[in-house]
Amino acid sequence: MSEYNDMGFKVKDCTLITRMAGVKEAMNLRELEERLRVCPDECLFHHFCETVIRPTFDYPDYTNDFALWAGSQLRDKILAERLSVLNPYKCKSVDELRQQILDIFEERLSETDHILWAPKNRAFQFLQAVTVVFETDIRLNRPYDFYEQLPNMSHGSIYYHFIEARRRTKWMVDDFTAWLSEFEIEVKPLIKTLSEIDFYFLTLAELKNTLVTVTTEFFKEAKHEKNIN
Repeated sequence: MSEYNDMGFKVKDCTLITRMAGVKEAMNLRELEERLRVCPDECLFHHFCETVIRPTFDYPDYTNDFALWAGSQLRDKILAERLSVLNPYKCKSVDELRQQILDIFEERLSETDHILWAPKNRAFQFLQAVTVVFETDIRLNRPYDFYEQLPNMSHGSIYYHFIEARRRTKWMVDDFTAWLSEFEIEVKPLIKTLSEIDFYFLTLAELKNTLVTVTTEFFKEAKHEKNIN
């Protein structure tokens, strides 16, 4: 169901329920490459895109689980760095993302004389998650409400509407942009600014601060708040 309709934009929150993906664990890069070829799309999405909402993932030097494991368990900083700069939202499909990761793996394997192994009990576990969505009390009826309510939104709401939404909306945009487009004449500059945010390399706290900053600047500079309703 759409988050925005005649009753306004209904802000939602979310959390993840994680489970095993049914793929055998990997102890080295060669095994990781083999498993990656057959792991489900949801598994790949989880390890690259859902790390930002997991409270247990707090490694600013690494942007995804593959990079983290390569750096911390294989002790391969070169591989970890190459994986960390890969932005999945620049890929047109999961297949394209999968191929880019495989290309990085194959390149690194061709450069090394021996296979690096993870320590015992430190294998890479392939996981996937279900997003559980629930209602909040926040409703947006006009663009100015977006500015007023952003500080009250949880990190789960920011993730669900600004990041996860790109899997659901027709044009692969965030929910806020899709809703604000109904007021395009008034808020077109704000929509453009939202589209330019490179969110993948931000934590949810940083992303929320960025959204608050750009919306505040927009309404201050517009000087026509009374006309934006």
